[in-house]
Formats: sequence, structure tokens, C-alpha cells
Amino acid sequence: MTKDDITVRGFLPDGDSITKLSRFWSMSNSRTFLIPPIREFVERHITGSKVIVDPFANESRYGTITNDLNPAFDTDCHMDALDFLRTIPSRSADAVLYDPPYSLRQVVECYKGVGMQITQEKTQSSWRARHLDEISRILKPGGKCLCFGWNSNGVGKKRGFEMIEVMLVAHGGSKNDTICTAEVKL
Repeated sequence: MTKDDITVRGFLPDGDSITKLSRFWSMSNSRTFLIPPIREFVERHITGSKVIVDPFANESRYGTITNDLNPAFDTDCHMDALDFLRTIPSRSADAVLYDPPYSLRQVVECYKGVGMQITQEKTQSSWRARHLDEISRILKPGGKCLCFGWNSNGVGKKRGFEMIEVMLVAHGGSKNDTICTAEVKL
């Protein structure tokens, strides 16, 4: 693992503020939270959180309320992530770990992998937007959402979040970086 630390204070072109930007290199892993710089990022941001919601937990043990579509994983629930998020009371979570499938292909593989039919709803950009709306609803003010994927959109300013950190994790070759964002609900 190597690190290029860049600290940015001020505003991005779209008006969002950010306090820290960093870049690491680390081997890729389908289990995102096992990648060393990402593991450290998660642990640093969830310290002190009592209620941590993880709608795509896989084998991760960071969440206190966990879900994964695949019943092979030892999670509290095995539901569609949106249905799972809708079961969480409003303003009850201290942190949310949002590590969904990063591409349409991965969404299709996840659903087909557990024998579920993929619907048009699950292949539209509104699929992710509905998750983010629910995350905004369930987080307490001051709560954090950590998002992982191939974009840095996070939950967003329009939903009342402030970006506090962006971390890029390069994996080399033709592999996409994993982009990690940390936001606080205002």
C-alpha cells in the first residue's frame, strides 16, 4: 500500500466543500472493506458509532444492522437493499456503509446469483437514488455515510450532506479505482 496525500481546503467547482483528498495504491479485492486503506478509512469514520447500517454487507462485520441479498452471508436480513433500508426507523443510524454493486453488470450478477429476476427498476439510475433517499432519512443529524464505488457523488448536498473526505484507491493496470467518500448529514 502506498499513499499520495493531498489536502484540499476550500471549495470544489460545484460549490461542495471538502477537507481532505487522498490517494492510495492497493491490490483490489471483491470484498471492499478488506482492502487495507479502505479498512482504515471505514474504521476511522465509524469510531464512536453505535448504530451502523450496512445494506450490502456481504461478509463485512462493521455493521450493527446488516443485510445482503445473498442468503449465504451471515447477515441480519436477506432482502432487497431498498426494502431493507425502508425497515430502519428515521433518524436512528449513526453511520451507513453504502457499498452497492458498482455497475449495471454487477447488479445483474447479484440478482441472478441468488435466483432473482432483474427488473427494469433495478437497472435505472433511480435505483441508486432511492437508496440514497432512504439513507438520508435514516441517518441522524451529524451521522456519517461512507459511499464506495466508481464515482464520488456520495449522498449529496441536495439531500443535506457535506462531503468531508474523498479517498481514491488505485488498483493498477486496467482496473478502475475504488472511490470512497465520507459525508456528514447536516
